[in-house]
Amino acid sequence: MIIFLNIEIVNANKIKKMMRNIKAREIQYLLNVNDQVIGDTDLYFNNAPVAELINDESLDWINPLKSNKLDYLLNSKAKVIICDNSIEIPDNIGKEKCLIVVENPKLTFLRIVNAFFLRKVKFGIHETANIHPEGIVSDNCFIGPYTYVGKSTIGENSIIYGHCYIYDGVTIGSNVTIHAGTVIGADGFGYQRNEKGEFEKFPHIGGVEIKDFVEIGANTCIDRGALGNTIIEEGVKIDNLVHIAHNVIIGKHTAVIAHSMVGGSTTIGDYSWVAPSVALRDQIKIGNNTIVGMGAVVTKNIPDDQSWTGSPAKELSEFLAIQKKIKNL
Repeated sequence: MIIFLNIEIVNANKIKKMMRNIKAREIQYLLNVNDQVIGDTDLYFNNAPVAELINDESLDWINPLKSNKLDYLLNSKAKVIICDNSIEIPDNIGKEKCLIVVENPKLTFLRIVNAFFLRKVKFGIHETANIHPEGIVSDNCFIGPYTYVGKSTIGENSIIYGHCYIYDGVTIGSNVTIHAGTVIGADGFGYQRNEKGEFEKFPHIGGVEIKDFVEIGANTCIDRGALGNTIIEEGVKIDNLVHIAHNVIIGKHTAVIAHSMVGGSTTIGDYSWVAPSVALRDQIKIGNNTIVGMGAVVTKNIPDDQSWTGSPAKELSEFLAIQKKIKNL
């Protein structure tokens, strides 16, 4: 394990000095076979700002949904621009700009920015972090300040930022990112009233499994299973301030957005989307490729390939029909 003492803080002036001119030809390895590069590939960019700050050294991209795409292309100050092939590109545009013509401009833009501008975390364990003697942390991981890792396992290339608490019995895969203040593996909220009406706690002897390429936002809590495990499958993205209860299973490449609560023993399928402030009751099943709308309160199972919203949540067409009837009262 690599131990380092300080986290380097890079201020804005230093970042500016670190920027280099990236020629358009340097990004071609990030493109797909059918993508096109039109114009002078020696044109360069060294920043990727918000639209209001774009200058002649910026990387720009054009949303395919824009109604005035050609006007935007011609008037953008940027010399390197990513666009889709629905624009009728003028013949002489290549003399002053370099166009990266792709199917999905936003996706290509984020790949370029991640490759050239994203600051990489230095692997190592901060001096204030606390790793249990039986904890297993791969050499090329980052464990941030004041984070505790119990008798758990953390895989290759994983990043756990500061002030996190990883209880015993947690398995974290490779290429996982866990942001600051998150707690993984606390007991779930399981109790049974006894003969006197008092609460007795249900045992929580399960664990938490977090598979590869998962990202978990700040101040999120994922409880351990009661008897089995809570399972977060590969590629899942969980936002800030989310609560995942005991024995929940979240399927591959599903997203759960901020302020959502997933009740105990609920299963969410693959490639689904749970919008902000959703409440999923316990012991229900959310299917594959589903969308649960913002603020929905879901009390029953949702089949595959459906969109539900409302409180209580209903299938989208039913919800809209009810809203129309209410409006016409």
